[in-house]
Amino acid sequence: MKYKCLIVDDEELARELIETHLKQLDQFELVASCSSAIEASKFLQTTHVHLLFLDIEMPVLKGTDFFKNLAQKPKVIFTTAYRDYAIEGFELDAIDYLLKPIVFQRFFKAVTKFLTQVSTDVIAENVIDSPERKKEFVYVRKNRKQIKVVFNDILYIESLKDYIKVHLKDEFHVVKYSISAFEKELDRRFLRAHRSFIINKDKVTAFTKNDIEIGKLELPIGDAYKQKLFDLLED
Repeated sequence: MKYKCLIVDDEELARELIETHLKQLDQFELVASCSSAIEASKFLQTTHVHLLFLDIEMPVLKGTDFFKNLAQKPKVIFTTAYRDYAIEGFELDAIDYLLKPIVFQRFFKAVTKFLTQVSTDVIAENVIDSPERKKEFVYVRKNRKQIKVVFNDILYIESLKDYIKVHLKDEFHVVKYSISAFEKELDRRFLRAHRSFIINKDKVTAFTKNDIEIGKLELPIGDAYKQKLFDLLED
């Protein structure tokens, strides 16, 4: 995989130096070189990049202010001629801070940090998404016991003021729990359909604009939950 890079610096020689360094590394692809934050902002509206080489001190809009306002933030390595900006750069979770003129050895150290962080992020995502690590059950306290309830067995959850009723295929459990607190214990298959009901979308057999059907049972859909619920059911 090649990582797409964007250089933003008002000094042409500074941009050319970073471009020269990048050409020595096969993992990286320079997709654009901009002379201002305004130009870079327009470019990023249509193009995704993985790594931003961003000068801090630029006319009109400082690099740090530009980065703060980005809705989708790529990884960033700040570049500058002034040491005083280092703390500000790291407060924005920068990969590194390069002082001009940028020698290749120091540049290489910075991009190596980037590669290490990207690899760590990928490993973390894989661990989180791994089927072996997903929680498949929850314990609920009933009659002084902690009872294991498997998510796949739950049809829906009903709110009863300070209690909830967890409906399974052939039984149910009434436990002291708020429905909002219990919702946080569940995984993505469970959707809030109403202030009083959470449904297991894997158990839904049909739905209309007003209700959800789970087998022969009909549950109401609250107006506040309709649009999000329909989007997730059809996903």
